Amino acid sequence: MIEDPPLLTVRRRFPRPDAATVARFRGVPTGFVVDAMNGRGALDARIKPLAGTPESVCGVVITCHAGPADNLALFGAVAYAEKGDVILCATDGFAETAVTGDLLLGMARNRGVAGFVTDGMVRDIPGIVAVGLPCFAAGVTPNSPARNGPGTVGSPIVIGGVAVAAGDVVITDADGVVVVPQAMIAAVLERLEAVKRAEADLDAKVKAGLQLPPFIQGLIDGGRFKEID
Repeated sequence: MIEDPPLLTVRRRFPRPDAATVARFRGVPTGFVVDAMNGRGALDARIKPLAGTPESVCGVVITCHAGPADNLALFGAVAYAEKGDVILCATDGFAETAVTGDLLLGMARNRGVAGFVTDGMVRDIPGIVAVGLPCFAAGVTPNSPARNGPGTVGSPIVIGGVAVAAGDVVITDADGVVVVPQAMIAAVLERLEAVKRAEADLDAKVKAGLQLPPFIQGLIDGGRFKEID
């Protein structure tokens, strides 16, 4: 027999990257960030910006695990978030009830939260659009959750197939959501400079008329492709 867990387990203090470091990711396309992490780091493709809400946000992650059909942990995350944080709310991908609507996201905005991401559902679309907070979700349903717990705030979660910890950096745009683990921030920022240069160089060549990248032409010229009639 196990004891009933507390309604909410909160990790209040976790290491945070400084504001200047976070700012270096702001405005960088998610694709660039992924390329700087060897092609990975994006959440499940079903997690997309809600139509009518801003697509871009960059900030420090505060995590919460609400589990299915419950959102007590999300209320907790709003209570403990710092200004500029982005809440990542794991629901175990539960699709039968929404984890939030416009009123809770309005409270989050009022507390200075910069954005919201969930692997679950949301509701009250016109109201969420009016709130104006970047909102990424896997879908929409009008069904309501309970507020019973148990849940966690500030502990590691898995969301959209990616392991995420409080204090990581999250970057979003129209393509989706990318999370940079805190331990990788310095290395990713260093690689990003090379990615930006390579992208700018290839972009200029494409605009100038480039039809194939050199490595493809090299494979063709080197007989590495087998041609058949």
